[in-house]
Amino acid sequence: MIKTLSISVAGQGLYSFTKQVNAVVNQANINEGLCTLFIQHTSASLLIQENYDPSAQHDLENWLNRLVPENDPLYTHVLEGADDMPAHIKSALTATNLSIPIMNGKLTLGTWQGIYLWEHRHMHGDRKVVVHINH
Repeated sequence: MIKTLSISVAGQGLYSFTKQVNAVVNQANINEGLCTLFIQHTSASLLIQENYDPSAQHDLENWLNRLVPENDPLYTHVLEGADDMPAHIKSALTATNLSIPIMNGKLTLGTWQGIYLWEHRHMHGDRKVVVHINH
């Protein structure tokens, strides 16, 4: 089963979409298998991260922004704005796909784990994530 999710973003940050992925897994109606997620963009990424304390997400965002700052004089890809090249670098440093086992009809996420789209640009809009359920 393959389904494309549309995740709305309102600027840089982490956007949980665990519920939407759980809904696709439930719809697949399988006992065990593998859920693969793939983001169809080069300036955003995917991650599994702490879903209890939002300060962990805030700290990740601050750390990555410090590691890959905007307006670095080394950047030549600046046509789309000061946040574009840093977003591509952040995407290259993180993950554009995830694989999560399915057991007993459910994702095998840990108690405090959630699935996030990590938006690296300041833009508002929708991002596409392809969900593939294999059994």
